[in-house]
Amino acid sequence: MTDLSKTPFHLGKTQQEWVKKTLGQMSVEEKAGQLFLVIGQSDHDEDILDMYREFQFGGIMYRPDRADKLKNRNDKLQTLAKIPVLIAANLEAGGSGAVLEGTNFASQLEAAATGDVRQAYHLGDISAREGSAVGVNLAFAPVCDIDRNWRNPITNTRTYGSDPEIVLSMCEAYMDGAAKNGVAVSIKHFPGDGCDERDQHLVASVNDLSCEEWDATYGKIYKSLIEKGAQTVMAGHILQPAYSRNFSPELTEEQILPASCSKELVQGLLRGKLGFQGVVLTDAANMLGYCTAMKRRDLIPTTINAGVDMILFGKNLAEDLSYLIDAVRTGVVSVERLDEAVTRVLALKASLGLHEKKHFTADNYRGLIAAPESLRLAAECADQAITLVKDTQNLLPVTPKKHRRVWLHVNGDKPGFTGGSRCREMVIRALQKAGFEVDVYDAEHTTMEETVVSTEEIAKKYDVIMYFSNIINASYQTTARIQWQGAVAQEGPYFVKEVPTLMVSLGNPYGFADAPMIPTIINTYHVSQTIIDMVVEKIMGRSPFKGISPVDPFCGMFGTTL
Repeated sequence: MTDLSKTPFHLGKTQQEWVKKTLGQMSVEEKAGQLFLVIGQSDHDEDILDMYREFQFGGIMYRPDRADKLKNRNDKLQTLAKIPVLIAANLEAGGSGAVLEGTNFASQLEAAATGDVRQAYHLGDISAREGSAVGVNLAFAPVCDIDRNWRNPITNTRTYGSDPEIVLSMCEAYMDGAAKNGVAVSIKHFPGDGCDERDQHLVASVNDLSCEEWDATYGKIYKSLIEKGAQTVMAGHILQPAYSRNFSPELTEEQILPASCSKELVQGLLRGKLGFQGVVLTDAANMLGYCTAMKRRDLIPTTINAGVDMILFGKNLAEDLSYLIDAVRTGVVSVERLDEAVTRVLALKASLGLHEKKHFTADNYRGLIAAPESLRLAAECADQAITLVKDTQNLLPVTPKKHRRVWLHVNGDKPGFTGGSRCREMVIRALQKAGFEVDVYDAEHTTMEETVVSTEEIAKKYDVIMYFSNIINASYQTTARIQWQGAVAQEGPYFVKEVPTLMVSLGNPYGFADAPMIPTIINTYHVSQTIIDMVVEKIMGRSPFKGISPVDPFCGMFGTTL
């Protein structure tokens, strides 16, 4: 059994007594409920409260919503709860991961591009402060994956880059910022994403390193963050065959399971070799990488028996919960194992002081969200991060005096994504404000006749062609790549030898693998109006480029540096 007085809980005698007393008063059904951290998808408070009344879940996560709405909902939920509830948010890039009005501080890769660990500290501090203002007490962050494979569509800007040492130092700084605000962290996605080029939302991916390679990279990161006091680890739907076979040499390829339900990776590697005694929770249990591991009735108890303490989201909550309760009643999951998991969940809550709290949100929450100082720090981070990757044509600076007539191409805008359909308008606004004349290419409505316009006509009409690429990493997609619309559409960079051309990648730092012919390229790692305004200032030479790429933006490909 976990020693609750030691890392990561550090519980005193009174706190330990509360855990023991609370556990002793719970029914099997109540204990099982504590092992689920559900998704709050309803727009109505009463639906969330009714779900708690039915299942008495241990935790909940919402997608970003209005601050006043989340504060009021969480006040109601914690008032209703018999045992305080863990309230989680993806606080990876700022308070905006919890509340719509929150500070959109920086992607993790943007923070890393500054080369300054203080930016990761500010990210953790601001994210946790704004989240906790409306009741969040658990950050699903920092992401401690390593971006080893440029083709991976899900890690990318969510990571601190490809250097394990930088990833570790940035994650440590984030944890310090979160701890300042009394918010627990969840280091993810164990055993480490970024080796494969697939998204675990769609398929169980593979960390294919040898045990020795893993120890020197991901293992070093996890060991250090565990020793630093990370309270929870999120187990991904990621296989690590070398370590699975290290603990169970007899395993066939078919028997190797993702970490989210693997006893070799959770009990053997995470708890045994790395010594983690905190809460292990799965990544979302509605992902294909998890759901297809085995029959659902077997999958839920197998997950708990593997050493996992909480299941994130579930698929059908009532069904998943019934599978766990049935497994306990039939002895498939022992009462001792159930109690061990519940004890850790309760200990986490006690370590956050939730059992003693009277108020779980801040009355002055509006003043804590998107405060002027937070916005200033976000702008400072952007200024330090924006990276000039190459300018082999010596084009910069580009100014209205020399290059007034701009042909603008915006690629990748999708409603609902970061920057979303607003990106184009933000770019146009920034360029026009700077004094450029902007002609926007509309790929959707370009006719075939318009695609055969003469080269000389384009060269006479425009002084510079600018590409702003809004390709970003996101869940449930197999690639994060530029796709020029139309086989012969002028959206592609056909005129780089005729008209000075530059590209700004607002998201994917590897976008130039698909546009190596463009001789001036800039990475920003993030989308916001602040970022776009600032990159225009730098393009015009009013502000120097300061960022250093945390990854190889050329992907090791021949010809991309030309």
